Amino acid sequence: MKQQISNPEALGHIVRAVRKSSGVRQDDLAAMAGVSKQFATDVEHGKATAQIGLVMKLMDQLGLTFTVNVPESALPELARIKAKRARDEASDVSDVDLG
Repeated sequence: MKQQISNPEALGHIVRAVRKSSGVRQDDLAAMAGVSKQFATDVEHGKATAQIGLVMKLMDQLGLTFTVNVPESALPELARIKAKRARDEASDVSDVDLG
């Protein structure tokens, strides 16, 4: 079921509910995600300054994903940004000295 997340506390409630319903201990989740138990605790309590990349690691371990509603007017710009990123990454690979 989709749940709207309007603040860090709402996300923390979801993370905690999924973790508990999965029977996973907080310290085990932290270890699986490669974060500290304190970080996992902070996320579940809605700490607003939690690093998004680490939050996503916790979410991944619980099978949670982010979904955002992107305005139609932003889709062309998003496609441009993604294409530039792909070109930059391809260029980085071709710049590697193999010999």
